[in-house]
Amino acid sequence: MTSTLQRATTTEAVKRPGRWLALSVLVLAVLLVAVDATVLGLATPYISEDLRPSGTQLLWIGDVYSFVIAGLLVTMGSLGDRIGRKRILLGGATAFGAISVLNAYASTPELMILARALLGVAGATLMPATLALIRNLFHDPRERSLAVGIWGATASAGTAVGPITGGFLLEHFWWGSVFLINLPVMVVLVLVGSRLLPESKTPNPGPWDLISVVLSLVGMMAVVYAVKEAATHGLSWDALGAGALGGAALYWFARRQLTLSAPLLDMRLFRNRGFSGAVLADLLTILGLSGLVFFLSQYLQLVQGRRPFEAGLAELPAAVGAVAAGLVAGRAARRFSVRAVVSGGLAAVGLALASLTLIDASTGYPLLGAALLVVGVGAGFSFTVTADVILSCVPKEQAGAASAVSETAYELGAALGIALLGTIVTGIYRGFTAPAGTPAGARESLGGAVEAAAGMPAGTAQAMLTSAREAFVDGLAVASGAGAAVLLATAAAAWYLLRGQRL
Repeated sequence: MTSTLQRATTTEAVKRPGRWLALSVLVLAVLLVAVDATVLGLATPYISEDLRPSGTQLLWIGDVYSFVIAGLLVTMGSLGDRIGRKRILLGGATAFGAISVLNAYASTPELMILARALLGVAGATLMPATLALIRNLFHDPRERSLAVGIWGATASAGTAVGPITGGFLLEHFWWGSVFLINLPVMVVLVLVGSRLLPESKTPNPGPWDLISVVLSLVGMMAVVYAVKEAATHGLSWDALGAGALGGAALYWFARRQLTLSAPLLDMRLFRNRGFSGAVLADLLTILGLSGLVFFLSQYLQLVQGRRPFEAGLAELPAAVGAVAAGLVAGRAARRFSVRAVVSGGLAAVGLALASLTLIDASTGYPLLGAALLVVGVGAGFSFTVTADVILSCVPKEQAGAASAVSETAYELGAALGIALLGTIVTGIYRGFTAPAGTPAGARESLGGAVEAAAGMPAGTAQAMLTSAREAFVDGLAVASGAGAAVLLATAAAAWYLLRGQRL
């Protein structure tokens, strides 16, 4: 009798009723964050024209969201483990919707910067909570692999939906509309999630260590700021000072966690080779990819002359490949091996990036589309399996903190990638041969060159733009080569670090 009861209880835990409907709510949150991360790039020219921010203010409008998210992910992941993941997800979703309205109707650069920072606070609650809830909804490993695949596929789809949706809205409405699309999604998420999602948290979380919270926030924000500052203005005392402050804060944070009975982040997780290997693979993969994603949109619009909506559609193969690969990644990892799928996916992305070293201003879409499709498939396999490995390596009570580490690797990798690969593109671009009378602003960015051309004589403007576009494409090709080298090296490292790892 007791044995039968135990089997029934176990089956109920493994096969929770309504778990797939609950997953649909979680992927709504993922979709929202992914879309919001991509639409701002398209809206920036319109915001700049309307609010007229200074160069520094424009950088903060673009960067403060990622600064705050990077600084708060670990804190919010741990907070969800303590007070309840459902509670923090629904609270964060409500705040995300409300703050989106503030973003849409910001009337000054200062208000826009504040609104983006607040949106980062709300966004930091969503991603760790969604992965942690998947860990607690799906106890069966095969079902969890499929759920993580759907989660990853939705995030990939969001990166494609963002430019397409944003491009459509910007061609028909004002720039604030790209933020207002968050509202209906958030309403559905909160109403349905409050009924379907189960609450889960750590049974005995221990005291909340505010010193660790401050160290994590200061450390991550300072490091990300230092990287972006160095990329934009070169090595300066500001960048070096911020980097030193961030490094010291993170070192103190790590040491402090080892002395606490209830740490904000259990640093002993990194002793697990599979966990460390998966996190490192994520960070380096995003580092190698982010520069391509960031500059390819500019290439499609400013070099090849595509409209925002058309440029968004041109990037669709990457999302299609990632969605398809994400849905079968778990099955592939079980049939072959974790390290074969992750390393193979990363090597495919590296080779696709290597092919982009051949592009020029007139490169046809078949090469671009094929390269993007391979990038999507490879990234879909890799990211889905590493997310599953990270969740599988930790007790479910620590799922929020572990998920936050994964998301932090994404944010840090994106910041480093845009900074380091962006430095390559910018450095090569600034050396282009410009005709006499070219404004200094034309050398700052290709967008600046296009804007400057409007006030120049037609013949001079055309010569300047041709030279600027050629230099930009040369920079993009070199950055693609650097990204390919990073991805191929990461594939080799993953093959070593993930040996023997199983889902």
